[in-house]
Amino acid sequence: MTPTPATGSPTAQATGDTAAAPTQPAAVPPQPRTGIEPPRASDPSPPTPAAPTPAAATATEPDRTEPNQAGQAGKERPARRTRRRATLRRRTPPALAALLGGALLYLATPPVGAWPLAPIAVTVLTLTVRGRRLRASYALGLLFGLAFCLPLLRFVSFVGADAWIALAVAEAAILALVAPATTLVWRLPAPWLWTGAVWVAQEALRGRAPFGGFPWGRLAFTQSDSPLTGLAALGGAPLLTAVVAATGALLALAITHAHTLARATTGHRRTAPRRLAAPLLGATALTLAGLLVPLPTTAEHGTLTVAAIQGNVPADGGIHALGRAFQVTANHVAGTRRLAADVAAGRRPAPDLVLWPENSSDLDPQRDPTVAAALRGAARTAGAPVLVGAVLDGPGPRHVRNAGMIWTADGFTGQMYVKQHPVPFAEYLPGRALLTRLIGRFANEMPSDFLPGHSPGALHAAGTTIGDVICFEVAYDDLVRDTVDHGAQILVIQTNNASFGRKGESQQQLAMSRLRAVEHGRATVQVSTSGESALIAPDGTLLAKTGLYEPGVLTAALPRRTSQTLADRAGIVPEAVLLTLGLGAMMAGVIRRRTRPTGDPDHTGTTPQAPRPHETTPTVTPAGPA
Repeated sequence: MTPTPATGSPTAQATGDTAAAPTQPAAVPPQPRTGIEPPRASDPSPPTPAAPTPAAATATEPDRTEPNQAGQAGKERPARRTRRRATLRRRTPPALAALLGGALLYLATPPVGAWPLAPIAVTVLTLTVRGRRLRASYALGLLFGLAFCLPLLRFVSFVGADAWIALAVAEAAILALVAPATTLVWRLPAPWLWTGAVWVAQEALRGRAPFGGFPWGRLAFTQSDSPLTGLAALGGAPLLTAVVAATGALLALAITHAHTLARATTGHRRTAPRRLAAPLLGATALTLAGLLVPLPTTAEHGTLTVAAIQGNVPADGGIHALGRAFQVTANHVAGTRRLAADVAAGRRPAPDLVLWPENSSDLDPQRDPTVAAALRGAARTAGAPVLVGAVLDGPGPRHVRNAGMIWTADGFTGQMYVKQHPVPFAEYLPGRALLTRLIGRFANEMPSDFLPGHSPGALHAAGTTIGDVICFEVAYDDLVRDTVDHGAQILVIQTNNASFGRKGESQQQLAMSRLRAVEHGRATVQVSTSGESALIAPDGTLLAKTGLYEPGVLTAALPRRTSQTLADRAGIVPEAVLLTLGLGAMMAGVIRRRTRPTGDPDHTGTTPQAPRPHETTPTVTPAGPA
């Protein structure tokens, strides 16, 4: 601690006449004392200086005050610099820790996919914000969120750096709320439990607001290939997020105990094995719990042989990756012909259903006869119905729809799913009139708004029911669950990743698709214009996969299943329970802070330790007589 420099000035002595002033003893430097001493009886009282006359004060005061003010200002400037440097040194380590935690969470997410880093990221954030003021905690949470969201969402940069940064900052600002929430719940007993709940609460908010939410980058989506994956079949993505966060909080609790015990006396150290074992065993048990969940994959109603066509696009990313009109459709027609040739040569089984991706027809086949003829011809060539992703015009001017349609050799069957959750600022513009005036390129790059559909994507084709969701909808729990509730026996995720380049978006989406397969116990197909397309077993196992920006055809006989998992039957209940627990814990944390009496155990749940023998507590006591 830096001592504060003295701010007083030497005592000035002035006289009203020319008489000599009493002689003063020489000044003696003050001696350091351990306490505050009262004046001693033997100390001589200093003589009282005569009061200056107004004339003398007027004549002498400017000469004495101005140098003192300048000296005082000169002393305060280095003091302020010292305080600023001390503040910077104090705040830098927590800021760096928050940035490290966000970076670790990004590395846990595909395309890197180092899943053990997700609970460690929670550990780092928890230790960083524990015990801090809420405002400082939120600031650290914002740094954590930016370090995570900026690299995670860099695939949006094809629209412009401003759109990428704006989306990342908005997502980070919501994610950062988990930091002060963590600070609050760590004032309670069993903080690891409440930490899991507040992470679910944060994701529930981010998945719904603003503009319907954007639930990208959830903790659950880092665990599609980990021992925890099976827990998705019990409580869906919310339960998986809660377990990942609770595991990280248990590791933080173990580190806290280890730090406290390292400073404790010998008697306290005898309890070290017991205090450290509990959180470490708890973290291990949670990590391995998913391995105990049965994940059946057998067919309950036979199999469906599907063929997923990845026709590819002209360019590896960018806003014009799809090329000219009808070009992508022609690529998928060509891919369907290769499939038919392989079937004729005996290299592949004949498909029951052919799957094309989102935007595989960028012209409305109901209005363009050339496109309609091409789709009928593709179904005739394949000898099976074709699920086509199409952009449909209307209803009304400057409105379009993103749809999945079933086509046969006779034409459109009437089975259609319209995307229910168009992406704001990508498929439609909130406040279009204002935004197009402020940002001119929107008027050219997004001349039309996609309208939402209102029916679940349960489509009947080839004697079965498929659950169709489109692109980013795979991240929304309710949209995927609705298709299963309406009888879907196989899940299909139609997606167009062409514009996102090689920046991780497709791999992140595939991780979500694998998690949905486990959550609902359904074979799942992700079919993309440009990759990665994949066939996924009901336990999340990859059966086949294509690369990025290359044409490909995937075929397999997938099991048709109708039984519901516990997650299907529970629906939104696990999320609602965890959300309620999180909010209740935060309120309890606020109340505990306001009502805790002096001397109560601190917010960490541990009793303050007595000073070690070699440490002293500073006190202020009067000194005894000399």
